[in-house]
Amino acid sequence: MQAHILVVGGAGYVGSHMVKRLRHARYQPVVLDNLSQGRRAAVAGVPLVVADLHDETALDVLFQAFPIQAVMHFASFIQVGESVRDPSRYYENNVGNTLGLLKQMARHKVRHFIFSSTAAIFGNPEYVPIDEQHPRAPINPYGKSKLMVEEMLDDFAQAYRLHSCCLRYFNAAGADPEAELGECHEPETHLIPLVLQAAGGRRPSVTIYGDDYATPDGTCIRDYIHVQDLCDAHLLALRKLEAEGGSLRYNLGNGNGYSIREVIAAAERVTGRQIAQLKGPRRDGDPPRLVADAARARNELGWRPRFADLDTIIRHAWAWEQRRPHWELAF
Repeated sequence: MQAHILVVGGAGYVGSHMVKRLRHARYQPVVLDNLSQGRRAAVAGVPLVVADLHDETALDVLFQAFPIQAVMHFASFIQVGESVRDPSRYYENNVGNTLGLLKQMARHKVRHFIFSSTAAIFGNPEYVPIDEQHPRAPINPYGKSKLMVEEMLDDFAQAYRLHSCCLRYFNAAGADPEAELGECHEPETHLIPLVLQAAGGRRPSVTIYGDDYATPDGTCIRDYIHVQDLCDAHLLALRKLEAEGGSLRYNLGNGNGYSIREVIAAAERVTGRQIAQLKGPRRDGDPPRLVADAARARNELGWRPRFADLDTIIRHAWAWEQRRPHWELAF
């Protein structure tokens, strides 16, 4: 019998890639998504429960209907600037709704939980690359909300024997190498899809928010990790929880930082097109440099990123961007 894995937010960007990865690994994913950002077509052929995460009745029915053995949670609000402007929305969804999910898991004795966390829990880095021992001092409500969940999980481990793994992303990017899935936010805020939309003519230009940071070219530096490599890390974490349990925490990145200008230059190189650029003000809550030390994930999970090269990440995202209008029209 296939193990049933509940993928919360499974119709969204990372979640839908995870659903495909689970199916290839012979798990049975079950998706919970309210489709506010996710797309039904991204999880065709998979059980889909359309409901809000705060709907405790729907959660209760779901856990009774399917023999769920583990939960992967991707359904968070993720925009740093918005979290500064409207923190209540982030605490309500990212913290309050996750608490409701954890309560239902405890009630139904589901013991394994994998949480999509973030490098934003570290705030302005004291050193780079950032390992798991780095002080956690988030500088925006988004990062604070994720750290609150990590702390809740420590308490649930003690009280309810919940085994969890928090995977701290450093900028998910790219798309399914087969171009069946990709990044599709409304509104879009992530750099690489914005740059490629400018390259493809879907928008006139890309805005650089701040060019006076203490970095070599004045723009923010980030560690971009291919969405497929993220999914591989989730699968390895699931297998480790199944075999050993525990409370696991891993930083996920490639260990290489690229500035905004370097990403734009790579996109021009991959697409063969010039990309118009505008200058904008700094965004609230943006650290100048975030780069991961993922040695623990490599050593303990055996995780090896397969698509670490920036040009490869952009090439896969570009293939998706070119296919995306046809995909949207089909559904």
